[in-house]
Amino acid sequence: MSPVVWFNEVDATHEVDLTLVAARVHVHFAEYLPNDLDAGHARTSTTQNIVKEMAYQASQQHGPLQLVRAPNRPDFTGKKSIFLAGTTSKTGDEPDWRDNLARQLSRLPITVINPVPPNWTDWPEDISFKPFREQVEWELDMQERADIVLIYYGPNTLAPISLLELGLCARTSKAIVCCHKDYKKRGNVQIVAKRYGISFLENEKDMAAAVIRKLGSLDN
Repeated sequence: MSPVVWFNEVDATHEVDLTLVAARVHVHFAEYLPNDLDAGHARTSTTQNIVKEMAYQASQQHGPLQLVRAPNRPDFTGKKSIFLAGTTSKTGDEPDWRDNLARQLSRLPITVINPVPPNWTDWPEDISFKPFREQVEWELDMQERADIVLIYYGPNTLAPISLLELGLCARTSKAIVCCHKDYKKRGNVQIVAKRYGISFLENEKDMAAAVIRKLGSLDN
């Protein structure tokens, strides 16, 4: 397999060429490379040929991202999976952050798990209320299945469940945290992230690049 280069070259900037990144993911995820590459596209240890192969892969069709939403429990078809935990409230007229991130990652061969069901309402939060209980159990199951758990803390809510989610996965090496500067419990999140070596992002626009880096580290 070619040396791992792509995820070290993508920094947490707002401008990410996700077409090229998709090609790099296909180079790094060896199972997704065609078995019949000719000699001109063969994988080698030289940087020149790695670049050539990334360009070749960028010209090929890539399988779409698999999006899983509550309460569905399908088999995962992506090479890796990511659970999108955290704030569910929209910020003004801005699109939902989960939808934005899924669009940015849509060319990668991964499974994205969105815990917000299409028919979400203010259910009674009690174990005796079956829809609520099943939703929480689904979220716990999916977080355990996921390879990555990304948790976003927005500015407009305390998000106590999101703090619980961080506590559940802090020691697992799965977590990526993004915390808005105005989130009221930001200090607590910063301290936990520092203690357990969790990637800490300041801006939700950095999420895609952070996910890409994490994907690369998982495939080592």
